[in-house]
Amino acid sequence: MDINLRNAVIHNVSGNSQSQLRDTIVDAIQRGEEKLLPGLGVLFEVIWQNADNQEQNMMLETLEQGLK
Repeated sequence: MDINLRNAVIHNVSGNSQSQLRDTIVDAIQRGEEKLLPGLGVLFEVIWQNADNQEQNMMLETLEQGLK
């Protein structure tokens, strides 16, 4: 079976409110299950693609600080 992970993740959260999206993200992080990481990656990809250069730089700074 050929499953497009990006499309599946986006389909599952499309139309969700900010609260629902937060709950999805927090739940995935708290569970700590490896199988949820690709879904978080897809959500990050959506954020990155919809961010302007300033927002991307802020994300990179936050990421850099978090990895120190």
